[in-house]
Amino acid sequence: MHRPILTSLPRFFYHWPLVIVLSCLPSLHGLAQNVHAEQDAKVIRLNDAAPPPDWALMQQQLMHALYPAALTFIKKYTHEDGALKWREEWPGMDGSDDGYEAFYNFPLYYALGGPKPIDSLSRVFWDAITKQFTKYGQVHNEFDAGYDWMHHGESYTYFYFFGLADPTDEKMRDRAVKFAEMYMDDGTEKSNYDDEHKIIRSPLTGSLGPRFVNTAEDWVTHRPILAHYPLPYDDIPNVDSSSAWNDDQKFPYILQAINERMMKNDVPLNLASTSMMANAYMYTQDERYKNWVIEYVEAWMQRVEDNGGVIPDNVGHNGKIGENTGGKWWGGYYGWRWPHGLPNQMEATTIGASNAYLLTGDSSYLELPYSVIQAVSDQAKVEDGKTLVPYRYDDRGWYDYRPMRPKYPTHLWYYSRSQEDWARVKNLIDATQWNKLAYRKSKGDSENTAAWLGYLEGVNPTYPMDILRATYQEMQRRLEIIQEDNSTPDDQDVHHWLERNPVVLEGLVQTMLGAPNHIYHGGLLHASLRYFDSENQRPGIPEDVAALVRKVNPKGVSLQLVNLHPTETRRVIIQGGMFGEHQITRVRQVIHYPYQFNTIDHKYVTVELSPGAVGQIEIGLDRFANNPSYAFPWHGDEVPVVRVEEY
Repeated sequence: MHRPILTSLPRFFYHWPLVIVLSCLPSLHGLAQNVHAEQDAKVIRLNDAAPPPDWALMQQQLMHALYPAALTFIKKYTHEDGALKWREEWPGMDGSDDGYEAFYNFPLYYALGGPKPIDSLSRVFWDAITKQFTKYGQVHNEFDAGYDWMHHGESYTYFYFFGLADPTDEKMRDRAVKFAEMYMDDGTEKSNYDDEHKIIRSPLTGSLGPRFVNTAEDWVTHRPILAHYPLPYDDIPNVDSSSAWNDDQKFPYILQAINERMMKNDVPLNLASTSMMANAYMYTQDERYKNWVIEYVEAWMQRVEDNGGVIPDNVGHNGKIGENTGGKWWGGYYGWRWPHGLPNQMEATTIGASNAYLLTGDSSYLELPYSVIQAVSDQAKVEDGKTLVPYRYDDRGWYDYRPMRPKYPTHLWYYSRSQEDWARVKNLIDATQWNKLAYRKSKGDSENTAAWLGYLEGVNPTYPMDILRATYQEMQRRLEIIQEDNSTPDDQDVHHWLERNPVVLEGLVQTMLGAPNHIYHGGLLHASLRYFDSENQRPGIPEDVAALVRKVNPKGVSLQLVNLHPTETRRVIIQGGMFGEHQITRVRQVIHYPYQFNTIDHKYVTVELSPGAVGQIEIGLDRFANNPSYAFPWHGDEVPVVRVEEY
């Protein structure tokens, strides 16, 4: 276990004895278990010592450095109870997502191998933000009262990571079930979901049900932002430019158009809700949540077919495309025209399809995001050697041509591992991005996929060090901003903390897991494998162990493991898939000749690394062969539930 730097903890965390107890001990849940994963999983031994590669040293340094960086951030921006140091009031429907986003990747850091206090603190902050934004008015019954699933996705990505960090926490498990139940049809007008028509009944939904009518108060904090985007429609009476968002005389006409044409529709954006259902399933194995995901994704696939192969962006309460937009298949909330166009359709359909694939093992669900890529690819053009696709559609047809963002086709290839998807990636992504990292930081740490693909292709061999160094430098840049930040709560907008959170994980996710980072607006983190520390019975890579996925193919991955400790042996449990969905078929030890093959046929394999060992193994995978679950290797088939009264 990573040694906690307790002397660096802000003073107020000593008010929570349980945090300190959990900081100093191995997992109390794990100690209660007498089952060792090695009893069921074969042990592979790597014994060849060698000087550690530079990437391994950098990876371990980053793992350690992120913790004191996080503590600096916490001390600067949070009160003693964990709430953000901010203003007393915040109006409108926007904002709770930004509060949660301030700490969204803390539990993922722990699940990768970060120090134990990060897990406990991330749960403290979740509760504190929930209480703070309940007071502001955006949260009700512990869930956002009524917002769209792009913003819900930003909030609840944080929540999904708790299952990866510790699925035995009864409080979080109960919330997972409660939140999923909010999207089951209860037969009332407050139901977010309609079983008969297989629709989510509004683009804005939550704990208070669907929102069919918006007020000016709802949009008060968002109006200046939306003034920089195209208008939702060109035919809004008395409105001729986006500046009308900031005009109190003209804004009511925009609001009226939104209420009349958008608010009584299902929209593709709602497909991000499938992660909430998959999350509940992986805690409980309750088939109702699995069936909900399948039903809802298939409903959208049918709408694509009904609309001639292009996903419509609005479906009315009677299940009809264009029901509230004069028969037009475009014009919905976060649809093909407004405000972002293509990215929202790509993200939502990819999230929905990947969740259905995860739960069923059926790759045909990927046809949903394929339809989006195909629709814009059919209209593509080449300029200066770059492929451009349209981002928007309205009465004028397809327009707003730009390069496809690399992460979208990358995710689809990663799920399918098909040659067709690899060819699509190479066609859509500018080839000059493959052999050099031009680091870009955005929400979610997920923009640097093209250079990672170049590494897998063999044309960018320095990428592991490049991305780890860039990640480290981004952490340092943010620490400098924190230290120089003299703003007051009244000066700070809702993005203030997210833009300063120094826990930057893309380099760790790509190198350790060999996966693109999750889709930020509500996607689960899909990976070929993950790690557990058997000695301390906790998730994540053990102390002194570094891991690099060097190859990814349809049948498995090639993995290099390093034990940085010169005198002590380390053991790491490797799981097939982030959620145990892949079966490990065999392991080949590459360094030996003749090569040593080990038949595994299990979710897990244990690798024992001698002092200073550097070794490479090839892991064969039967992908999507198992029901996904948050269970850890020592849990067996059912996750035990532990009540934690206080974090």
